[in-house]
Amino acid sequence: MNIDMLIDGILDSYDRFGGINRNEAENFPNRENVINVLNELQSLIFPGFKIAEDIRPSNMRYVTGRKVNDIITSLTTEIQKALVYAVCKNPDDKANLMDSHCFKLAEQTTFSMIEQIPLIREKLMMDVDAIYKGDPAAKSKEEVILSYPGLQAILTYRVANFLHENGTPVIPRIMSEYIHSRTGIDINPGAKIGDSFFIDHGTGIVIGETTVIGNNVKIYQGVTLGALSVKKELMNKKRHPTIEDDVTIYAGATILGGSTVIGKGAVIGGNTWITESVAPGTKVYC
Repeated sequence: MNIDMLIDGILDSYDRFGGINRNEAENFPNRENVINVLNELQSLIFPGFKIAEDIRPSNMRYVTGRKVNDIITSLTTEIQKALVYAVCKNPDDKANLMDSHCFKLAEQTTFSMIEQIPLIREKLMMDVDAIYKGDPAAKSKEEVILSYPGLQAILTYRVANFLHENGTPVIPRIMSEYIHSRTGIDINPGAKIGDSFFIDHGTGIVIGETTVIGNNVKIYQGVTLGALSVKKELMNKKRHPTIEDDVTIYAGATILGGSTVIGKGAVIGGNTWITESVAPGTKVYC
């Protein structure tokens, strides 16, 4: 067997099985580009923390402007590709959402993302404060920003959730799964999470797509907020629990089900298994 025959076999598999990302209009976003945009957004949110850069009062406007322009260019391109791909998978909608319209929607979403940065920063500083106050090992808020994987996962969630809520396909999930691979924390971008969210340690945490989490909630490593069933026909149903304000969930706890509500101020002990609602203020242990 010669080289040409080997190449022909590989090319034939592309045609038969798919899974190839071509440089054409009907194309998936590029994962590497999306990750680069996420890193740029992180450095825009916390300048000087995520990447080495020369930041002084005299050049702050220039540095910020360069980042904003880079993000607008890259993110608009990737969102446009995601929208076009989504439309091409639904031919009945194709006449209503052509490539030029996808560009306008992508550009609008990108500008909205940039406009949202001050509010995302405000929410993240509340998360930083919650982590700093809740973890006696944290020596400073700067240490939390620099080194805590929980905050990195929350930051990515808040960016990805905004894009998800604004109708961007695929890209939010690329962002969340990338940070999942880096931190071991899996937060679906469709989840709804309130203010002052505290993740401690974090490894092994799973927060499902339809989870609702209130304000001032603390979650420790190994917690699963999951579904009782993973049947495909439930994809548009609420499958994951609701966690009300001021709840603490300790390591290894599993809470399942879309109708399960953990009431305000409840404490869920480590390694507990919960499939029914818990009244406000209740302490649940094994």
